[in-house]
Amino acid sequence: MSELLPHLSQQVDRLAILNGMVADNPAHTPAQQQLFTGSPFLVQPSMGSWVSYGLGSENRNFPSFVSVTGRPLTQQNAYLPAIHRGTALEGKKEFTIRHLKNDQLNDRQRSKQRQFLETLNHQHLKRAVADPDIEGLIASYELAFRMQASTGDLVDISRETEETQRLYGIGEQPTDEVGRKMLVARRLCESGVRFVQISTGSWDHHIGIEEALPKECAKHDKPIAGLLEDLSRRGLLDDTLVVCSGEFGRTPFDQDLSRGKDPPETYGRGHSPQGFSAWMAGGGVKGGLAHGDTDDLGYRAVEGKVHVHDLHATMLHLLGLDHEQLTYRYAGRDFRLTDVYGRVVDEIIS
Repeated sequence: MSELLPHLSQQVDRLAILNGMVADNPAHTPAQQQLFTGSPFLVQPSMGSWVSYGLGSENRNFPSFVSVTGRPLTQQNAYLPAIHRGTALEGKKEFTIRHLKNDQLNDRQRSKQRQFLETLNHQHLKRAVADPDIEGLIASYELAFRMQASTGDLVDISRETEETQRLYGIGEQPTDEVGRKMLVARRLCESGVRFVQISTGSWDHHIGIEEALPKECAKHDKPIAGLLEDLSRRGLLDDTLVVCSGEFGRTPFDQDLSRGKDPPETYGRGHSPQGFSAWMAGGGVKGGLAHGDTDDLGYRAVEGKVHVHDLHATMLHLLGLDHEQLTYRYAGRDFRLTDVYGRVVDEIIS
């Protein structure tokens, strides 16, 4: 905790902070792919797709995996059935389903379009002789249409009380945009969506970290703390697991991209997968706990190491899934989110 996180610091008794996190790659794209899919290079299902495959959905009108303003690689189902691909919500003040947005059609026209597509899809399915991929794709589109009919009420945060909106920092700057994402996430969880994923922020401070980091923290501090407090007030935190992490951390020493031409206040920090922090809360996690540590420079994890594979194994365990048993046979072998690695971090489980 630091003075840059005054609201989240009030929630620290609910957090298990993992100070010995490690990843394998110092480049953004492979590191992000490893965080979301378990593999830095291979096309693998996202962790949300694995959870959807393992647990299914609790609500017929909503998918089991929703991604709020994420990148395609964070939503992919790869070889899992198409129904487990993340449904993308996009927007800043209002959220819509990406692949069904068509402002030129009214409700009646969209209904006729859906019926026409459904007819074509089933005709194609008959010719394809029960192809599981096509069946999954048809199911995903039918689900998306049902979701479209219900999404308006779900993402309409004006239905929330003013006090709740203030808790997330909605209607004020700089927290409005992130606050809306967090509140929509809570509404999705409350409606039975199994896995809600939010991608937000720009933390890649190679230059100007002295100015940029406080601004980014100010955007996220109150909304994230508000989410934890709101989940707790509603009795949802005990069975809702909240995980907050980047794909890697930043170096504990300055990075000067100007090679001595610019003053020190313009310096930033480089990429550091050797030792960084993440945190978990709710869902069976011990609160008020710091697990693991880095060396004296804060550069490399030396105690309580938690690899990304271990993070995934622990997440699945807390959701009631055995990461070694949650497998899918593809191309002649069994695949899983943790590949052949991963251990459950029992030290943070209550």
